[in-house]
Amino acid sequence: MLEKLFALAERKTDVKTEMMAGMTTFMTMAYILFVNPSVLGAAGMDKASVLLATALGAGIVTIMMGLFVNYPIALAPGMGLNAFYAFTVVIGMGVTWQVALGAVFISGIIFILLTVTHIRQLLVEGMPMSLKYAITVGIGLFITVIGLKISGLMSIRLSLIPPTLEKIVAGHGNGTPQYFETIIEMGKLADKDVLLAVFGIIFMAVLMARQVKGSMLIGIFTTTIVGIIMGVVKVPAGFSPVAFPDLSHNAFFALDIPGAINMGLMTIIFTFTFVELFDTMGTLVGTATKAGLVDKDGKFPGIGKAMMVDATGVSLGALLGTSTITAFVESAAGVGAGGRSGLTAVTCGVLFILALFFTPLVGLIPDAATAPALIIVGALMMEGVKKIDFSDFTEALPAFFTIALMPLTYSIANGISAGLVFYPLLKIITGRPKEVHWIVYVLGLLVIARYIFLNE
Repeated sequence: MLEKLFALAERKTDVKTEMMAGMTTFMTMAYILFVNPSVLGAAGMDKASVLLATALGAGIVTIMMGLFVNYPIALAPGMGLNAFYAFTVVIGMGVTWQVALGAVFISGIIFILLTVTHIRQLLVEGMPMSLKYAITVGIGLFITVIGLKISGLMSIRLSLIPPTLEKIVAGHGNGTPQYFETIIEMGKLADKDVLLAVFGIIFMAVLMARQVKGSMLIGIFTTTIVGIIMGVVKVPAGFSPVAFPDLSHNAFFALDIPGAINMGLMTIIFTFTFVELFDTMGTLVGTATKAGLVDKDGKFPGIGKAMMVDATGVSLGALLGTSTITAFVESAAGVGAGGRSGLTAVTCGVLFILALFFTPLVGLIPDAATAPALIIVGALMMEGVKKIDFSDFTEALPAFFTIALMPLTYSIANGISAGLVFYPLLKIITGRPKEVHWIVYVLGLLVIARYIFLNE
């Protein structure tokens, strides 16, 4: 039955291989079960509720991808988008997490409409490759900054002391007198939490370098155990890692859609949609290619259905109580293990749902154990920088602004906006306007209009 349902013979695979591939994919991305509650918890959300939404959302949408599309691709709340949701929208802009979920839901509806009308494909085709790579790299740096901050390895001061001739303020970095108070400085390495995070980074890095499957998940658990030994993590009396899911802790339908509309969160909705657009397209195409799902004409049978499942997952995740659900690049690990069909995805999805019975573990995982995972993911996302043509300044500067402004302004939206404005501008000035797809001109004008007329 499974062989016929997933066309295993046609794809030259078998049930055992597919299930092992699904377990491999789960091991490589299960860290999101611990990292997502930590990130969204910083925005004031209940961690148990976020875990429930993460496991259910990832499980349901991944199973949908396997059953309806027959692709070996898994989905879960995306790194970068969850950070944008928590640190830029909720914390930075003062938007309630309920309203932020409403914005995520709306972006999902827009995503569905873009998919049905094929505008989604047009946007992907029109976006210059240098900006696509730059967006990924910039988000990687943004995630790294958040990881360093959560770990305590770095502290960020939110204000500057204006320079005056009368008063010189000593910098906190090296003791040298400065006119400005240091914005970013090293954390206190003597703190146990910081030392635990350093251990986590080194341990995960060693596992990654040795290409151990499930490196980040193993690293999170090991760091937590070391934290217990160090006394950083306190294990409550009578603790049991296994328990029936407490469904009373949920954020089901807690989203505030009218609030998102009334606040005019156009930029936020645009950013959720835009980042998800290119992130998912790259993952879908890249993973499908690696799985050998390309036909003789170079097309991907079922890619439209895959996009629709992905788009539906965005809104479903918001209804359950989590930030944007998207296709995970870690799906490539399962493909590398032999996964070629939707059975790989179904296996992974079932494991996500079963993970709900281990929710007590989340309460033990300290930030010092999840922060290293953020930093490692940030490092992995830097790979795209080598694909940007820095010898062409019309490509280099827009990409540079896209990358730099995300971590420096603590906003993914600012980075994308800068790239969309400077790219067509430099091409026009240098007499190369035909190199720019018309859709980029439209997006650039929309960004300019946003900064002129809106004040979010």
